[in-house]
Amino acid sequence: MTVRCHPIDILLVEDDPADELITREAFADNKIGNTLHVCRDGAEALDFLYRTGAHADACRPDLILLDLNLPKYDGREVLARIKADPRLATIPVVVLTTSAADEDILRSYQLHCNAYVTKPVDLEQFMSAIKRIDDFFVQVVRLPPHR
Repeated sequence: MTVRCHPIDILLVEDDPADELITREAFADNKIGNTLHVCRDGAEALDFLYRTGAHADACRPDLILLDLNLPKYDGREVLARIKADPRLATIPVVVLTTSAADEDILRSYQLHCNAYVTKPVDLEQFMSAIKRIDDFFVQVVRLPPHR
């Protein structure tokens, strides 16, 4: 297994402050040194990704954790825009949502998400899921280089 020498930039697109806090705690508890950027709705996420508005100086994330149920543009719309744009399509997107509905899972994969994770309701399981996502996307796989 390859160990990364430097942290990566992760964009969390999450409108629920409690889920954001739990994700931050999971990163801290698991001593994950990656930089976590947070957008609270689909429009802000697109501003971040396209480096417009308040996010003109945003970095290109190495990984996106995307909730489906967002205000302004929902996660499906954001995912569709990311994967339809050749400049963004190579960024891995993990759908991290409360929905376990078959139609949401199928639609997310049809839109080319890289993984679909249903948020566990149990705090320890949620924190473990975040750690496993980090282990896989940071320690196991090779992420695409920035263009």
